[in-house]
Amino acid sequence: MSDAKKSETPRKAVERREFLGGAASLAGASLIGGAKGPDWFGLPAAAMPPASPAPEPPPVMSAATEHRTKRWQEQRWLLDAVIQVIGPEWDEGRLNGQIVDLCGPDVLNDVAAFRGRVRRFNDLAREFARIGLHREKMARQSEDRGNTIAAREEYFSAAIFYMYAMWPIFEKTRELLALNDRKNACYAKYIQFADHEIRDVQIPFGNTGKMMPGYLHLPPNRSGRVPVVWDIIGVGGTRERSSTLYGDKLRERGIATLGLDGPGHGESVIREIFVTPTSWMDAGRSVLEWLRSQNEIDPDRIALSGTSMGTAYSTQIASMDSRLKGVATRAMTHEPGLHSLFEMDSPSWKLRYMYMAGLQTEEEMDKTWGSFSVLNLGSKIKCPYLTVAGEDDQLSRIEYTYQMLDNISAPKQMLLYEGANHGVAQAASTANGPNPRTFIADWLKERLDGKPMETKHMKVDAAGNVHESSFEDAKKALSLIFLT
Repeated sequence: MSDAKKSETPRKAVERREFLGGAASLAGASLIGGAKGPDWFGLPAAAMPPASPAPEPPPVMSAATEHRTKRWQEQRWLLDAVIQVIGPEWDEGRLNGQIVDLCGPDVLNDVAAFRGRVRRFNDLAREFARIGLHREKMARQSEDRGNTIAAREEYFSAAIFYMYAMWPIFEKTRELLALNDRKNACYAKYIQFADHEIRDVQIPFGNTGKMMPGYLHLPPNRSGRVPVVWDIIGVGGTRERSSTLYGDKLRERGIATLGLDGPGHGESVIREIFVTPTSWMDAGRSVLEWLRSQNEIDPDRIALSGTSMGTAYSTQIASMDSRLKGVATRAMTHEPGLHSLFEMDSPSWKLRYMYMAGLQTEEEMDKTWGSFSVLNLGSKIKCPYLTVAGEDDQLSRIEYTYQMLDNISAPKQMLLYEGANHGVAQAASTANGPNPRTFIADWLKERLDGKPMETKHMKVDAAGNVHESSFEDAKKALSLIFLT
């Protein structure tokens, strides 16, 4: 049965978990739009995006989706218990590490309030949406008063919170589509008032006839054609995450950025552009051809930046394009079969990825992705390659990254943070050492400027000191703690 058919099927009973999750409170928020009048923050119906008729209010996923993986069913209760103990960042640093980084310190109070209200997985979409609605209301008030800078900031923040409200919904529901509409509408308003030029772009996905949506951010005060970095996010990534509101580290260095909903991301998965083991290679050919045809972009100064699962995607693309000036990767996902990601960490990763891949059963998922690997692609990479990683990456064992780097004959560098996790965080080395994002931005600028690079391994210790060594010596030290 299709997702559309499922959403039209009447629900005969309210599931116990749905009731306990407080999902009914979102119905009062009229998230879907203005079909029934003003929402709970007083936004007029005319101000809202068009809505689908007769929406089904609760944001929870259908039982069919929740039953797709064994670990999700068995550990669902445990996941709620973990969130109550650890908080809403049990799996990744999406609050201070992502939302505050994107929006700036003005959202710190929102983040603090969010932490206090989220007690279980079902709370996530509702509470992110609650903040998005509030920020959208503030943005409209600022716009009505003629305060376009304040409106810019509020619309951007609203779009980001709507984006994160979409993350915990692993199927195409009316709620997901409504949140996507609101996100897009708020980001369009941000573009209207932004302090730099942003192009809302549509890029073909191969010869399928489908288009991938993206945002091309151009640096202010540019002269002539500029270099560009295509930023590729990981699981749950969307195009809005590729550029910060203020102080963007690439834009500040005169570099354009492309944020794209590639296969399995954001709006592309809504358009049924699903991720497959090779889909990002297909997307890469189209996107690089498109970038090189743009009047604003220097076709000979293009680089890639990949984060988390985006490190695998960017590695695939780099293996087939010799014109790239460099690839900077952070938070590695090089492990063959993605076993640690799908079977050893939060059960949400696998269920989310099944949605991104358009797969309905765990058997299909295991068959499709069980043999996935990028380890053999290193020999095909001809441009400089940077890895910024946590020594104790829980989603992809660091030994596999060393294996992939062994096959790269092009200049390569690794910046390894002692004791850091997958997000290159939660360690004294990241607090005291070089800022990973700043290091990557400077590295990319040097590659785009044509500066030569030498191969070297750099490890940041707990005091923030950077120790250079050969890759061979670094690998030997992996099994030693204080004996060297």
